[in-house]
Amino acid sequence: MNRRYFDLHTEAAPSEFSFAAHMTARGFIVVTLDPLGIGTSTRPADGFELTPDVLTLAGARATAVVRHELLAGTLTGSAIAALRSIGVGHSMGAMLTAMQQAQHGSHDALMLFGFGTQGLPVALTPEELGYANNPVATRAALVRLARARSPEPYAEIGRTPQGKELFAGDKADRRGVDALQAARAPLLVTPGLFSMIPGSSAPECAQIAVPLLLGVGDRDIAGPPQQIPASFAHSSDITLWVLPGTGHCHFLFASRQQLFARAGEWCEALRAYC
Repeated sequence: MNRRYFDLHTEAAPSEFSFAAHMTARGFIVVTLDPLGIGTSTRPADGFELTPDVLTLAGARATAVVRHELLAGTLTGSAIAALRSIGVGHSMGAMLTAMQQAQHGSHDALMLFGFGTQGLPVALTPEELGYANNPVATRAALVRLARARSPEPYAEIGRTPQGKELFAGDKADRRGVDALQAARAPLLVTPGLFSMIPGSSAPECAQIAVPLLLGVGDRDIAGPPQQIPASFAHSSDITLWVLPGTGHCHFLFASRQQLFARAGEWCEALRAYC
């Protein structure tokens, strides 16, 4: 998906499924970014070379530019005296957000949705699974494995029975599912494969020291929810929230209203000590 996932709209309910709309209503500035290769961002000639490390570096540079322009007032029309940045990501985007934080320290806190370091072993070939929990070897072999997996670096993913499970069968709101079509984008094969290999981003996750809000559906694909916080051993402030009756795309389920409210309250609470 592209950045519009965080700002889903329907004609009948323009803001009901929009994370961005709910956060701006609380007074927060929301900036959504497409990673390289997705949406309105640039596509390199060889998309297989879009490794997680390349994407996190690009994300860090983009974040630094946005932060500078917000402080200077060139984006909003008035300078901001102080700015706290909260990085937000979903699924593979959450992995990239976590890696960016570990490598570049872009944010003061993180909200990570639908993400754990256990990967998605069921989707891997035997060779790919052989790299589980070996992040150094995974990095060394990643581009070769990605080329072997797909003839295209920007893969179009069709409908499958497994894909239906991402929406917890028929539990997702149909209006939200329809709105999601505007956010559809090809899968970046190289970082996508990296995110599915267990333990690939574990070293970065273990380095993160800022406060964390971890949101996961009780019918998600991120692994057993109660095991996820252990991957962030260096953070002393971790909130885990398991969303009831919720699949992988959290904003499409009835629990979204609770999630939006909880996210806003959590961000407001950070003002006391962040």
